[in-house]
Parts: sequence; structure tokens; C-alpha cells
Amino acid sequence: MLDALALLPEYSPDRFDSRYRLVITASQRAKYLMQGAAPLGVSKFTKETTIALEEVLGGHLEYRVGKEARQAMKEAKRGREGEIERMVLAEAAEDAREIKKELSVYVDDSTKGEAEPESEEP
Repeated sequence: MLDALALLPEYSPDRFDSRYRLVITASQRAKYLMQGAAPLGVSKFTKETTIALEEVLGGHLEYRVGKEARQAMKEAKRGREGEIERMVLAEAAEDAREIKKELSVYVDDSTKGEAEPESEEP
């Protein structure tokens, strides 16, 4: 049986520990490309999956395995959580400003125009 990856001129079995790693890396990159990420270089291809495979085989991407991969995933998760927290705080501040603006129509906190109570003299 003919190994299809051996037909690719850029494929080197030394770069990838298995063909599954190649497929997983290329599929993850294709997912990012479909979500709007920019290609890492000029490509003669138009489909995201083919561009991703070309980038992986060309050595334009770095991938991690084992403990390094788990650590990178934790750091990425912390970064996403921090970004989400900043977005929530910004939205809460905007909501508070809107509420204050809307309530200012109904409640006047100023001391202008307050008449002092007249004292009655006996």
C-alpha cells in the first residue's frame, strides 16, 4: 500500500512523530483560518484546509506535545478568562453609566432651587 504522505515533497517523517500529529496540527490551523486568522504567507491555494496543510508542512507553525502543550493550554485559558473578565467589567461600567443617566431624569440630586422652610414667628 502506498503512503500518501510520502508523495508530498515537503513531508519529513523526522518532523512529526506520527501522521496523526500532522493531521491534528493542520486541522487546528484550518479552524483558525476559517475563523478569520490571516495566512502566515502567500499561498497558491485558496481553501483554508490546503493552506493549513501547506503551512504545517512548510514548517511555518510550531506545535507542542506533552507537558509543554498542557502548559500552553493553561496559559491560553488564563488569557481568555482575563479577557472575558475585562469585557464583563467594561460592560458593567457602561451599564452603570446608562442607569445613572436614565435615573438622573427622575431624580435631581442638586441643591439648587431648594427653598428653605420658612419659620413661623409666634
